[in-house]
Amino acid sequence: MTISNRAGSASQVPHQRRGWLDVEGSGGTGTSMPVPFADCFISPAARDAASRVLASGWVTTGAEVEAFEREFADHVGARHAVAVTSCTVGIELALRALRLPDHAPVLTSTNTFCGAVHAILHAGLQPVLVDVDPVTGMPTPQTTAEANSMLQRRGQPAAAAMVVVHWAGDPADVPLLAQAAGLPLERVVEDAAHAVGTFTPEGPVGGGAAAACFSFYATKNLPIGEGGMITTNDAELARHCHQSRLHGMSKDAWRRYQPGGSWRYDVVEPGLKANMSDVQAAIGRGQLANIRPWQRRRAEIADLYDRGLAGLPGIALPHRPPRGLGVHAWHLYAIRVQEDSGTDRDSLAAALAARSIGTSVHFIPLHHFTAGRSGAYGEPRPLPGADRFADEVLSLPLHAQLSDVHVATVIEAVHAATSAADPATAGRNI
Repeated sequence: MTISNRAGSASQVPHQRRGWLDVEGSGGTGTSMPVPFADCFISPAARDAASRVLASGWVTTGAEVEAFEREFADHVGARHAVAVTSCTVGIELALRALRLPDHAPVLTSTNTFCGAVHAILHAGLQPVLVDVDPVTGMPTPQTTAEANSMLQRRGQPAAAAMVVVHWAGDPADVPLLAQAAGLPLERVVEDAAHAVGTFTPEGPVGGGAAAACFSFYATKNLPIGEGGMITTNDAELARHCHQSRLHGMSKDAWRRYQPGGSWRYDVVEPGLKANMSDVQAAIGRGQLANIRPWQRRRAEIADLYDRGLAGLPGIALPHRPPRGLGVHAWHLYAIRVQEDSGTDRDSLAAALAARSIGTSVHFIPLHHFTAGRSGAYGEPRPLPGADRFADEVLSLPLHAQLSDVHVATVIEAVHAATSAADPATAGRNI
């Protein structure tokens, strides 16, 4: 993956409004321009905020973290937010707060990052991998129910909880999946690492289940570099996560060192070292101020890709919710490269790389790893939908700093790399 980190602002990026094959330097004239897969753009406001905190004399968890928590909770419509060091540790803390029995089964998608299943293991629970729809890349009610039935056929307890993944920014139907698993929403944790900007019919992802866990990693829609957030409407869950993120201590240093504060504190139960710093929070607050225009730009880029790749044989466009049933956050623009494209996924990725266009695969299914095959992620079993999806999926460059020229370069390269490319279309406006 190529990640650039450039100065400037989103408004300085030239968004050319021309036909996708009619752009000088797009590749159609024999030249090519580098197109990074991701761009960890830190806004001027966020840089200024970080400098202000660095000069303040207090850089660890304090007032900036509290302000970021309030602002992010408001943004997603949740009552509470807890800032942590990563989405992964957020999932672990949220699961710990559910007070499940040791080694209780927890359902989750096999098409997710390995950190999500490690969070289940680190919480002392047992992951159960669920197959996915080879079109959406996410579990269905049928595959969810099948995974639960498999547990019962083996004489094991039914699933005690579930981690639902909003993959690529596409909203999962959390209530429907919970129903299929036989679980109340209070036993569901949402993996919202891709879901800053995702909406369900009920509103933004962030307050519909026991908890939702977001990522602020360098490639995400709200990039800080590292960091995460837990959101919830459950005051007791929020309290537990706040305390557990710093060793289980009853008071953090910010509260102990305030004028009139006491050095005394208690440790109610063992916790983690997972507290966000004020420097990270200040960056996050500055970035959050830009999230709406950045999300609009992501949607514009997805529309350009749709127009440029529609009808290209063997290239399936990303799934998105039907009108009125949610909003895709466009964290990823993930096509599927099928047999009638005249190529395969790996060959297309190599062809784009040869033209300095970054791509990625989301994800290697968990059951394909050595850990998955060995039983560390639950007893292995066939997951054919995920196998098919994993062979086809390819994420194209998508971030708010891409210009229309960048997008045109990618589209032309995809056409050129497939046997379906028609030279007669070169230079045609769409």
